[in-house]
Amino acid sequence: MVKIAIISDIHGNKEALRAVLRDAEARGAERVWCLGDIVGYGPEPSEVIEELRRRGAVLIAGNHDLAVAGKMGLEEFNPVAARAAEWTRERLTRFERDFLAELPLVRIEGAFTLVHGSLRSPEWEYLLTAAQAAAHFALQTTPYSAVGHSHLPFTAAEADGLPVMRRLEDGEAIPLGGGRLIINPGGAGQPRDGDRRAPYMLYDEDSAAVAFHRVPYDFEATQRKIRDAGLPEFLAARLAEGR
Repeated sequence: MVKIAIISDIHGNKEALRAVLRDAEARGAERVWCLGDIVGYGPEPSEVIEELRRRGAVLIAGNHDLAVAGKMGLEEFNPVAARAAEWTRERLTRFERDFLAELPLVRIEGAFTLVHGSLRSPEWEYLLTAAQAAAHFALQTTPYSAVGHSHLPFTAAEADGLPVMRRLEDGEAIPLGGGRLIINPGGAGQPRDGDRRAPYMLYDEDSAAVAFHRVPYDFEATQRKIRDAGLPEFLAARLAEGR
């Protein structure tokens, strides 16, 4: 049995990615699952792609990955996201863009289904409500699933009636086996829940549990790189606030 780091929404933030992977490895992680949005917003997309490829991470596509790869238009993106996607596209090699373009939207890994948004709309739906979780469960064929996209860490447990959704605290362990579950590890490279530390989950197959962790990282270094790259100031400022 192995321990697996589950991460999402790195968004070209190498500092956050490396901090999370160091922490996960110190806790015994041997593998990595990434739930999409590898690039977009952040200043080091190539370095993040290379880090994940080097580690043999299991990857799926997010909407930013698809936009940068040219498989999705930018009409639905806000101006800041669109500008960052264009900036990223111009700096990636043809090989890197093709690599992103070939990522699947959904993968099944053992007892888990991995998807960026939701099974109803893998690229776009923000799974935020109990009603959305119920629609997702209707399509889920495995005991558990892991989603990203919202950058908000939570669990959704199947129940009589609507699913029960719960936010997570640092260090909290969630036992598996009591029913179907959806987990979201939060946005490692761009937290949006008011805590600037990079979040992730650690799946322990042996103990049948997932644990939620937060890791401090040098967000100021990422801020400097964003500013040096000429990306929108908003993308640097938000990292200090976790918003």
